[in-house]
Amino acid sequence: MPGLMSRISTLIKAKITKLLNRAENPAETLDYAYERQLEDLQSVKRGIADVVTSKKRLQLQEETLRQQTDKLDAQAREAMSAQREDLARAALERKQLVLQETGSLDQQIAELQSEQQKLTDAEEQLRTKIEAFRSKKEVIKAQYSAAEAQVRISEAATGVGDEMADVGLAMQRALDKTEDMKARASAVEELQAAGTFEDLTALGPPQDDVARQLEQLGARQTVDSEFAQLKAELGQAAETAQISSGSDSETGAKPA
Repeated sequence: MPGLMSRISTLIKAKITKLLNRAENPAETLDYAYERQLEDLQSVKRGIADVVTSKKRLQLQEETLRQQTDKLDAQAREAMSAQREDLARAALERKQLVLQETGSLDQQIAELQSEQQKLTDAEEQLRTKIEAFRSKKEVIKAQYSAAEAQVRISEAATGVGDEMADVGLAMQRALDKTEDMKARASAVEELQAAGTFEDLTALGPPQDDVARQLEQLGARQTVDSEFAQLKAELGQAAETAQISSGSDSETGAKPA
């Protein structure tokens, strides 16, 4: 059972890969990859902006602490002038705490500065990489378009493309149908000449070949009989006319 499932999984993956390869457009894939790299570059820039913002915030805090340090130092001096050593000591103690906090801020600012430099270097490297990819992408797209056009021209010229194959099949079907129709018309004409088909518009029951031939024979005999009768009538009329003409001639020859 595990072997069968493995074979089914492999078959499905192969089918999916084949469909993806057929549907994949290299130009679209390259453009998408380029857009993703631009998004990565924007992410790096946002990271740099966040680091710089944090560094500026710490620097402002450091400046505030330095001002506070100067103020506490002035207060300690003023307290000593007023013979208030206790106040002077308290001011100096607070000054030391502020200086410690300032030192911690200095360390954090230095770390952020280092992080900013790393991100800036990474941004520069990524920008260079993206520019190189963009140039190569355009070259590949141009080469693919040229190759695709060449394939289409070759397929159109040789008739091996899908569209040309469909056209060729359609033409072949049209030729086959034409030949079938011509053969059918020739067969119908031959059968009609042989009297195989019945006259569907004629009245009465259909006739077989013998009855039809007898009918044709009777029609010919009728025509021959009418023709002989007409010929006899015309011959008799001509003879009567000749006799009448001879009588008139004899009557005209006698003296008055």
